[in-house]
Amino acid sequence: MAQLYYKYGTMNSGKTIEILKVAHNYEEQGKPVVIMTSSLDTRDEFGVISSRIGMRRKAIPITDDMDIFAYINSFKDKPYCVLIDECQFLSKKNVYDLARIVDELGVPVMAFGLKNDFQNHLFEGSRELLLMADKIEEIKTICQFCSKKATMVLRTQDGKPVYEGEQIQIGGNETYIPVCRKHYFHPLIKD
Repeated sequence: MAQLYYKYGTMNSGKTIEILKVAHNYEEQGKPVVIMTSSLDTRDEFGVISSRIGMRRKAIPITDDMDIFAYINSFKDKPYCVLIDECQFLSKKNVYDLARIVDELGVPVMAFGLKNDFQNHLFEGSRELLLMADKIEEIKTICQFCSKKATMVLRTQDGKPVYEGEQIQIGGNETYIPVCRKHYFHPLIKD
């Protein structure tokens, strides 16, 4: 039975490497998958997902107005799974399309992304997935400053913590740090 999975974690928790692993496992058995990502994520290249350990792969970019359901439904042979990276950037409409893919086409969808932004607010895609997903799983990593579980993302600029600004600012290790709650409020950043 197909389900909508939402797998979230902070930066550096291995979300993209998990997508690549799942895709490899399906494809090794001759079962095609569709890999998609938000069109907003251009850190590596438009329409590419890439892990911090250097693995990368082409992906279909998703825009706010894209009809993901129609796209997947257009395949003569349905994929065995749809894998989504950077799902926090999806719109409510996008998430509803993912639910329709599961419910009407019987294709499992696994969506991976952040849950909360650097101000600890939910992203639109994350909020909708928390409401719509059949299964929700946290992908864990540790705080950059201690051994506690990282549950928050600290944005930095010029080595200083940033707590205000636009919700979406694309960046990697140079901009965002996975931290626990304590170090979100009291980071150990050296001057």
